Amino acid sequence: MNAPNLSLAGLDLRAEIERLRKERNAVILAHYYQTPDIQDLADFVGDSLDLSRKAADTSADVIAFCGVRFMAEVAKILSPEKTVILPDMDAGCSLEDSCPPEQFARFRAAHPDHIAITYINCSAAVKAHSDIIVTSSSAEKILSQLPMDQKIIFAPDKNLGAYFNRKTGRDMLLWPGACIVHEAFSETELLKLKAQYPDAPVAAHPECPAYILDHADEVGSTRAILEFALASPAETIIVATEPHIIHQMEKAAPHKKFIGAPGADGNCNCNMCPYMALNTMEKLYIALRDMEPRIELDEATRIAAKRPLDRMLAMASGTVGLGDLGLRVTGD
Repeated sequence: MNAPNLSLAGLDLRAEIERLRKERNAVILAHYYQTPDIQDLADFVGDSLDLSRKAADTSADVIAFCGVRFMAEVAKILSPEKTVILPDMDAGCSLEDSCPPEQFARFRAAHPDHIAITYINCSAAVKAHSDIIVTSSSAEKILSQLPMDQKIIFAPDKNLGAYFNRKTGRDMLLWPGACIVHEAFSETELLKLKAQYPDAPVAAHPECPAYILDHADEVGSTRAILEFALASPAETIIVATEPHIIHQMEKAAPHKKFIGAPGADGNCNCNMCPYMALNTMEKLYIALRDMEPRIELDEATRIAAKRPLDRMLAMASGTVGLGDLGLRVTGD
């Protein structure tokens, strides 16, 4: 269920959220794709797995995850003793929706000689049917540890899987899912933008189709894109991922110009994630007030889903600091 939509006119939402954060002993997590007001009040801002791992290391009793449902499920998988709330339970993901657990289980059964490498952008039930979970920053390192003749199903993102097929020389069997945000970028409009800013490098997420990645100077996870944008000597950078990441770029490097890659209509509006946008300050306040809606996982599914996550963390330990498995090691 979702938290009830009550009139909050005249309420100082930020002050009330701060009060409830203390009363509930809650940690507030915000993905990079959340609106700036939510990012600015969160305890941690980052990629999905990084956020869940940070929350697990806190003494908080409650995790308020401002992101989408599969991210909050990962937080519950890693912190079963904590209460995990999501401001809007309808905040789903096109990748998760593209891969129903029952269909994925049947697909796996039809290819018994394949192992399943599954992108973290999927439901806990799909994770439970997987052998190894990957993030965009850990996938290449994990694939490098598997024999080249090992048959692999890669789900649910066909663009991400195709990117790693090209990069590693593999021929993974790809589940036909895609992120509606990254699919919305227009090659024609991007080329127009590059002509307008010829010295501006393009940083793109590997969930983008190949016709966008072919024009990118940097391809990486959301955090890797952020780090590239801040480290690059360029004064103007074109960013091909959900545009709310630009808020963190502008905070860290206010002297630079960051331009969201355009969609087919020549602007960025179609590239804003409609699922992420369902979370609002009002819904966060109500969720903390009422402790609903909660993420609930049966223990069998949680344990089965944690197993491939643990395999990823063991195999990808060397990617910590390179993206969504953690911040750069600076004493943090």
